[in-house]
Amino acid sequence: MRGLVAAALAATVASMPALACEGAVTVCPTAAGTSFALIADGKPATVLVDPAADPAVRHAAKGFAGDLARVSGTRVAPRLGEAGAAGAVVMIGVLGQSPMIDALVRDGRIKAQDIAGEWEAFRQIVVDNPAPGVPRALVIVGSDRRGAVYGAYDLSEKIGVSPWHWFADVPVARRANVWLTAGARRDQPRVRYRGFFINDEAPAFSTWAQKKFGGANAKAYAHIFELELRLKGNYLWPAMWAPRAFNDDDPQNKILADEMGIVMGTSHHEPMTRAQDEWHRNTAGGVTGGKWDYTTNAANLRAFWRGGIERMMSKGDGKGYESLVTVGMRGDGDEPMAEGTATRLLEGIVADQRGIIAEVTGKPADKTPQVWALYKEVQDYYDHGMQVPDDVILLFADDNWGQVRRLPDPGSAPRKGGYGVYYHFDYVGGPRNYKWLNTNQIEKSWQQMDLAWQRGARALWIVNVGDLKPMEYPLSFFMKQAWNPEAMTPEALAAYPAQWAAEQFGAGRGKAIGALLTRYSQLAARRKPELIDAGSFGPAEFAAMIAEWDQLEAAMLAEKSRVAPQGRDSYFQLVEHPIAAMANLYRLYHAVARNRSLAAANDPRANGFADQAEQFFARDQQLSDRYHAIAGGKWDGMMLQTHIGYTNWQQPEKQVMPEVKRVTGGPRITAIDLHKVETDAAVIEAGDYARAIGGKGLAWRTIPHLGRTRGAVLALPQGQPATTPADGVRLEYAVTARQPGPLAVQLILVPTLGTGADGKLRIGVSIDDGPVQLLSDLLTPAPNAADSQPKRDWNRAVEDNARTLTVRFPGVAAGRHVLKVWRIDDNVVLQRIVVGTGELPGSYLGGR
Repeated sequence: MRGLVAAALAATVASMPALACEGAVTVCPTAAGTSFALIADGKPATVLVDPAADPAVRHAAKGFAGDLARVSGTRVAPRLGEAGAAGAVVMIGVLGQSPMIDALVRDGRIKAQDIAGEWEAFRQIVVDNPAPGVPRALVIVGSDRRGAVYGAYDLSEKIGVSPWHWFADVPVARRANVWLTAGARRDQPRVRYRGFFINDEAPAFSTWAQKKFGGANAKAYAHIFELELRLKGNYLWPAMWAPRAFNDDDPQNKILADEMGIVMGTSHHEPMTRAQDEWHRNTAGGVTGGKWDYTTNAANLRAFWRGGIERMMSKGDGKGYESLVTVGMRGDGDEPMAEGTATRLLEGIVADQRGIIAEVTGKPADKTPQVWALYKEVQDYYDHGMQVPDDVILLFADDNWGQVRRLPDPGSAPRKGGYGVYYHFDYVGGPRNYKWLNTNQIEKSWQQMDLAWQRGARALWIVNVGDLKPMEYPLSFFMKQAWNPEAMTPEALAAYPAQWAAEQFGAGRGKAIGALLTRYSQLAARRKPELIDAGSFGPAEFAAMIAEWDQLEAAMLAEKSRVAPQGRDSYFQLVEHPIAAMANLYRLYHAVARNRSLAAANDPRANGFADQAEQFFARDQQLSDRYHAIAGGKWDGMMLQTHIGYTNWQQPEKQVMPEVKRVTGGPRITAIDLHKVETDAAVIEAGDYARAIGGKGLAWRTIPHLGRTRGAVLALPQGQPATTPADGVRLEYAVTARQPGPLAVQLILVPTLGTGADGKLRIGVSIDDGPVQLLSDLLTPAPNAADSQPKRDWNRAVEDNARTLTVRFPGVAAGRHVLKVWRIDDNVVLQRIVVGTGELPGSYLGGR
C-alpha cells in the first residue's frame, strides 16, 4: 500500500508545471520567511473583492477562487469586502475603483502609480499587515477592469490551471502547499486588441453548441469568454454563419460579454455590430431588408446599421456595451461589393456610418473605437487611394493561407487608430477549404506576426480559428505572442512547444510531447488534408511520407503510455487524434494510389490495396466517433467536418470514399518501372551555410522547423528597409559543379508576399564573384483573379506550402564554387537550396 501511495505521489509531482521560485511573485512549492501562502496545508487563501467591484472583476475573482479549489481540493467562496477577513487573503481590484486597495496606496503600503491610466496593466504585490487580522496578503491591482482580470488568471496558469482546463479537459494537479515569493511584478499587453474569430462553424461547432447548450447562446459563450480572458485576450468576432446572429439569437450574449470584460466586434463584412444573417431575417431592427446594395437601398441599410449602434448603446449608462465597431462594407455573402474599384462609394459609406455613430452615441465619431478591415478587394481600394479616417484601425489581412498581404511601409507616419492584422488558421475558399484539423506551424505564424509587429501593426491582432477546437495549440501561441511580441524571441519560440505541453501534461512530459506537436505541425502544414488525394505525390514521395507518419504515430502512442490516466482525454484531443487522423488519411490515399496503379497493370495486388483503402476510410469515421465519445460525450459534434472526397474548392456534403478498382486476374507485375532522369543535384538545407554575413543592423538566424524541412533562415530584425548587394548582407554556400556548363540553382522558400505599397519581394543570387541576379515579384497574391498565371502560381505555392524559384548560371567551370544568396527585401524566408549541372527533375520539397 505504501508503495502505491508513493507511486501516486510521484505521478502527481511529475505532472506539475515547473516552479522556478525565482523573481518577485513567482510560484514556489516551499516557503521562505517572506513568502505568501496562496495554499497552506490544503487551505487556500481567501479571495476578496469590493462589494461594488466591476462585474468583470467579480467574475474573475470567482474563477480564481475556483482555481484555488481545483488545486487545493478545498472550496472557499470569494468574499465581498475585507470586513471580518482573517489569515492569508488575495485582494483583487481596480486602481481608483477599489476602496480597500486605494487605502493601501494612500497609506504608502503598496505602490501602483506606474499603472495608473494604462491599458490593461496589472501589478501583483505581496504586502504585510494590510488589514487587521490579515498578516500578509497578495494584492492584484489592475489599471482597469481587464488588468485586474489578467492579474488573477496569470496566477491561475502559474499554479497549474491551464486556460484549456475546460475546453480541452486538461486536469489540474493537486497541491497541499503553494507559496508566492515576496515582492511586486508588473505586466501589461503590447497589442491593444487581441482575439479570435469563430467562423466556418457548421457543421462542427454549431452542432456541438446545439447539443450541449441548445445553441450558440450565453451558456456556450460563457466558456468561450472565460477561455479568451485566460488566454489574456480581449476581443471576439462571434460565430456568424447563417442562421447565427450573436446579439439577436440570445440578448444575454452581449450582456454577459460586457459583464465579463470582452470587447465584442463583428467580422470584416458585418458592419456596425450587425450580423449578416440579421439582414435576411423577416425584420431586422424594424427594417425590412431588401437588397444589400448601397447604391439602390441606402436608406434601409442606414436604418439597419442605426439599429445596431442603438442596440450597442442600450445598456443605459451612456457608454454602451464595450465594442470595437466594424465599418465599411462588402457584398452580401462576403463577396466583392462591385465590379472594379469602388473607392469613392466605400468612402461615402464609411462617412455615413460614422455620422450614425456620432448621432446615436451623442459623441464625435472618433470617440467610439472603430476598425476597417482591408480584406481581399478592399485592400486594392486602399492601394488605389481610398482614404480612411485617422482614428479608425486599419486592419490588414493575410491571403487566407498565412501570408500577410500588406503592412505599413517602414518609416510610415503613425496613425491615431493604428494598424492591425487579420490572420487565418482556418478558411473557406480557393484553392480549397481547410477546416478539419490544425495544419498551422507556430513557427510560420511567429514569422508573419513578428513581421507585422516590427512594421507597426500593433493595434489589433485577430485570428480565424474556425470551430475553435482543434486549434488549441496555435491559438495559445498566437495569444501569447500578441501579449508581448518583443518577448517572443527566436529562443522563446523554440522553447514554447515544451512549455505549452508541460502546462497541459506536466513538466516531466513537456519536452517529449512538445516535440510531437512540433513534428505534427510541420508534417500537416506541408499540404492541407483537404488538398490531398491519390494523385498528390509521386510513388517514392508518397512512400516516404507514409514512413514519416508511421514514425510519428508510433512515438505518439509510446508517449501516451506515459501520460497519467486523468490526462488521457486531453491527450486524445490535443495530440493523439490529430496525429492518428492525419496518418490515417495519408495511408488511405496512398492505398488508393497503389490500387489504381496496380489495377491499371491488371495486377491482382490491387485488390489488397482496395481493401486497405476501405479499412482506412472506415477508421477515419471510427476516430471521429471516438472523439465524440470522450469526456462523456462532451465534444459530440466537434469532428463532423467533412474532409474526404473534395472535387473543387467547396467541401463535399458527406464523406466520399475514393474510387478503387479490383481485378479478377491477369499477369502479376512484380515491379513498376519508374521513369528516372539522371541528375547530379545536391540538396542543401538553408541552415547549412558556410558563412552568414550581416550588415545594416541585420543578422541571419535559423528558425528550426520553419517550413518543410529542418528549418529556414531569415535576416533579423524583420521590418527593415530593403538592402542592396553593396550592403553585403548575404549567405554563402559551398557548392561543387561536377562538370563544366550551366549550373541550375533552385531556391525553395517558405511562401510569403510583398507587403509594401510596391508589392516587391526580391532576393539576389550569384556565383563566386560574379554579378548578382535579382529575382523579383516572387509571388503575386491573386486569390480573386480569374484563372491566370499569377493565380496558378499562388495556388501551387499554397498547396505545396513552398515557393520554388530557379535560376541558371551559364558557363560555370567544374569544381568548387561559392553560391551567394543576398538579402534584398524583407520577408524572404529560405528553407532549402538545390544545385545541379543537369536538369532538376521531380520534387525536392520533401522531408528531412
